[in-house]
Amino acid sequence: MNQAHQPTSDLTLAATPNAVSWARRHTVDVLHRWQLRSEVVETARLLVSELTTNAVRHGCPAPEVAPAGSCMAGTISLVLRLTGSCVLILVSDCTPRPPSRRVADSNAICGRGLLLTEAMSSRWGYYHPPRHGGKVVWAEVSIQPGGLGE
Repeated sequence: MNQAHQPTSDLTLAATPNAVSWARRHTVDVLHRWQLRSEVVETARLLVSELTTNAVRHGCPAPEVAPAGSCMAGTISLVLRLTGSCVLILVSDCTPRPPSRRVADSNAICGRGLLLTEAMSSRWGYYHPPRHGGKVVWAEVSIQPGGLGE
């Protein structure tokens, strides 16, 4: 599918704890408007929750210590894109530090975000966009019945 014709939604949020709930609500609203199955919507909602939580916690330094570039310190960005076979979720933040798996013991209440992302998505990764100063973490959710990530 030509990227110019792919349904896309962009949302920029302040990098505050309530950004996560706004990102989840936005995701559910957009994916319902795109008439996707409830299983796809729920998987995408959970992935958005994990990725935006990580962006808020680890990816947004104070404006005075943010890297140079066009990244707006103190904000995160969520892009949802519907392709022929998946929903592509992209979350950007202002630090170039790559996502890393943490070892969480069985009693930990956090530290499993990337493990969940790997389990729920068809594929995931990250990249450093040119002239941005930060990174984009992305995940794909299959829209095909029985696809990975459901």
